[in-house]
Amino acid sequence: MDCKVTEISDGVKVLYEDNHIIVAIKPAGVLSQGDGSRSPDMLTILKAYIKEKYGKPGDVYLGLVHRLDRPVSGVMVFARTSKAASRLSEQIRNHNVEKIYRCVVSGIMEGEGRLENFIRKDEKSNTVTVSDCEKTGYKAAYLDYKSLASKEGLTMAEVRLGTGRSHQIRSQMAHSGHPIIGDQKYGSFDKRCKDIALEAYRLSFEHPVKREFITFEAPLPDGFPWSLFA
Repeated sequence: MDCKVTEISDGVKVLYEDNHIIVAIKPAGVLSQGDGSRSPDMLTILKAYIKEKYGKPGDVYLGLVHRLDRPVSGVMVFARTSKAASRLSEQIRNHNVEKIYRCVVSGIMEGEGRLENFIRKDEKSNTVTVSDCEKTGYKAAYLDYKSLASKEGLTMAEVRLGTGRSHQIRSQMAHSGHPIIGDQKYGSFDKRCKDIALEAYRLSFEHPVKREFITFEAPLPDGFPWSLFA
């Protein structure tokens, strides 16, 4: 869908809004929802934006129907009514929402393929371990990837998740020998990167009221390593 991008607070960009939904780009480092700290989060930022723009009295309703990890940027949809929240949540439960990622990884990846592994999360350290074999406490995880371009020893790839495990793309890419650039947790620190090079750049779903299937896409981020592929 063609959108007029409006940048508001803390680098958040609004792609689309109507009476039922608001679609925005979450910058890397911004929380999806507040965690009790003073760190900026999407819900608070967008509620303040709606309240000011439309002169809403009292509390503004905004439904969080999905999340992105703090280091990951990308397109998110929020519900402006409880009906929209319910219908969007149902689509997510039924796997009718399509979220496509892009990332820049170390090394040259060619063509396309599938990564299939088993993942276990350590809640204390907030990290996951990847195994090629099924083990007790590990859950099956798979994703499909497609190489888009390679330059200077790096590859930009598109990723479609088959399962939605915690840190799945980051950990599986690292396990395959192609860690995501800027990912300090899974082994590809690069002082040229301010943030991890992972973005949920395309989001498709059925509008909760209009019932038409719509797609939103974020522009390629600025800065290294994305600038290599601009």
